Amino acid sequence: METICVHHPLVDHKITTMRETKTNSITFRAVVEELVMLLAYEATRGLETREVDIVTPVAPARGVYLADPRPMVVPVLRAGLGMLEGMLRLVPTAEVGFVGLVRNEDSLEATTYAERIPTDLSGRQVFVLDPMLATGGTLVTVIESMLERGAKDVTAIVLLAAPEGLARVSEAFDGHEAKVTVVTGAIDERLNDRGYIVPGLGDAGDRLYGVV
Repeated sequence: METICVHHPLVDHKITTMRETKTNSITFRAVVEELVMLLAYEATRGLETREVDIVTPVAPARGVYLADPRPMVVPVLRAGLGMLEGMLRLVPTAEVGFVGLVRNEDSLEATTYAERIPTDLSGRQVFVLDPMLATGGTLVTVIESMLERGAKDVTAIVLLAAPEGLARVSEAFDGHEAKVTVVTGAIDERLNDRGYIVPGLGDAGDRLYGVV
């Protein structure tokens, strides 16, 4: 497994804005969308392309389009939905699936309650969207599901990651024949005893949509 932490002044600025307690939901949602576009730019460097012959207003030329099959984008409900628009702005032709998981606050383990994903992802590149990589349980479950469907390349885009979560994902997929990558805007200090990232930004879903 490969971990990519994107170091850029704009990324750092937007993460600081999201961390700030005084940032309201409207601003938080807008900044998440902007940050996802920056992270997705790095995450999509390996997208497969095909060469094409085109004609410009000046002369014939050789160029590239994204290759088929189209990349699959899978936001993790509910907080991952806040990242979807930014991803689709960058890759509007992507196909979108959904997966819903709930974390048991006692065991900190994730359980799937909803899925809308093709059963066959053979040869597909998949991008999983989840704001927080905390314990790693949710991400491991989702990536395993993608690989079981035949995906050959799974990239998780997360806003923040904890060292404990990265270690768990690495342990699960190091040496796997498929390519697994985590792209994040920051690696924070640690998890607290409730499984929250420190210093983190709180509950991303609550800050995106309000407490439910």
